[in-house]
Amino acid sequence: MEPVNLDESFASFDETWAPRIAAELNDYAVKVAKLDGEFVWHAHDETDELFLVRDGRLRIEFRDRDDAVLGSGDLLVVPRGVEHRPVALEPTEVLLVEPTETLNTGDAEKSDLTHGDPERLS
Repeated sequence: MEPVNLDESFASFDETWAPRIAAELNDYAVKVAKLDGEFVWHAHDETDELFLVRDGRLRIEFRDRDDAVLGSGDLLVVPRGVEHRPVALEPTEVLLVEPTETLNTGDAEKSDLTHGDPERLS
């Protein structure tokens, strides 16, 4: 049981759209990620996904409902199976809470943005 310093966690990497695991609980991971620009359309058929914006602005686009715009301190849960696309409106830092094995690109075709085994920071 060691505290996780989020400032240190975010300072430890520069790569965008490549989540790192900052902590784990039960079968879930608290992932930290830096975002910039558009990601890919995808869904997670088996799990919900929680986005918590630490710094910056994030729009989460949906095909079948209004987009959500999140600022620092805002969080949103995207329900399982809902197709979405995160778009960082400026460089943005987020916390993600989801099962540890969740693929960041979900059901989208694998690409350079796909990170199936995130680095553990602690």
